[in-house]
Amino acid sequence: MTSTYVRLSTGYRLRLATSGVMLAASFLGLAGCAGGEGGLGRSPQAAMAEEIVSVNTEVAQIGTFEAGLTFTGTTQPVQTVALRSRVAGQVTALTVDVGDAVGNGDILARQDADLLTVTVNQAQAELQARKSEVAQAQAAVSDAQTAYNSAQVRLQQAQTEADRLTQLATDGAVSIQTAEQAQLTVDTGQQVLQSTQEQIRTRQAAVGAAEGRVNAQQAVVDQTQERLSYAVVRSPLSGTVIERFIEVGDYAETGDELMQIGDLSRIKVVIEVSDRDLAQVSVGQPVSVQLDAFPAETIAGSITRIAPAADPTSRLIPVEVTIPNASGQIGSGLLARVTLAGAGSDRVAIPQTALDIATDEATTLFVLTAVNDQEATVQARPVEIGRENDSRVEIVSGLQAGEVVVVRSSGDLSDGQVVNLSVLSETE
Repeated sequence: MTSTYVRLSTGYRLRLATSGVMLAASFLGLAGCAGGEGGLGRSPQAAMAEEIVSVNTEVAQIGTFEAGLTFTGTTQPVQTVALRSRVAGQVTALTVDVGDAVGNGDILARQDADLLTVTVNQAQAELQARKSEVAQAQAAVSDAQTAYNSAQVRLQQAQTEADRLTQLATDGAVSIQTAEQAQLTVDTGQQVLQSTQEQIRTRQAAVGAAEGRVNAQQAVVDQTQERLSYAVVRSPLSGTVIERFIEVGDYAETGDELMQIGDLSRIKVVIEVSDRDLAQVSVGQPVSVQLDAFPAETIAGSITRIAPAADPTSRLIPVEVTIPNASGQIGSGLLARVTLAGAGSDRVAIPQTALDIATDEATTLFVLTAVNDQEATVQARPVEIGRENDSRVEIVSGLQAGEVVVVRSSGDLSDGQVVNLSVLSETE
């Protein structure tokens, strides 16, 4: 005798215990009853049995999550400088090409500087004229100082003579008018002395003004000479020519980009991290980097900078990773895969596919709540997820170790639905 189950529309199962012949006859009878609308059809019980969804399940466990996070980025020089023309002129010489190594201060290009040379010569000639004015003003000060010294000597002599005549007038040897005349000479000498002092101050001020004009003109000369030096394009750092945008004979306006120089002694890779993973990232954290260009090598690096703000569109935070490049074999623009080392998880982890079954916007799992042979009932369970990698997701809350979750399904699921368990399903 054999037994089989048929699911009814009410959700209960009907057990049919018959011999092979009776079972066949019973199904034929059911089929005949179901063919009321023009022919032979399936019974409602048989149709319901075929609609049951088959699922694969897995038991949630602790400590199965791989802590490493992997991101992709592009290699860049640790420092890149865009060299721009600082004067307008034709490019007359180029000494480097793309890929050439350059040192700090090396000459990379030259521009036509004839007009700048004329400007420098004019500024220097004007500077000499200003210096001549200073010399003339200083000579005038010297003349005024000589006049002052002479006036001072004459005043001393007049004072001595006036003192003598005043004494003689007291003694009656000379008239009082003679003594008064001598004193008048002294007063005149004092006025002359004050006048020469004022001339000295005035001419010293003229010297200061002339020296100020010299300083101003010297600044003009320095500026024009500096502009003239810009016609010779020099490298601001030691590195490699990444790009070149000019050829000999091109006319470059002020501000035109001439070439880019990159420091490839170290390489940086900028990855974008979600705010959910930001807590696992810190400056100085070690990372491992793999390049598709060198698939057999794994390069050790570290996180050197974390951006203080997320991208307003993607809501991702740029994180800069730096790796060594002493051999110089790593170039710019290569695809890099950065794996962040992290601590092992002590939470429940499940396959990523378990989260892909639910169709609602919330993060939902389907958990088995009742198991009967190869059938079970599923419950929709909202959960909070943590870290992720290529295949597994960490569950922060909403699921306990030992619970059974659906990881694959042959159709859509809903809360309270009965499902068939595949032979690959775990239930314990």
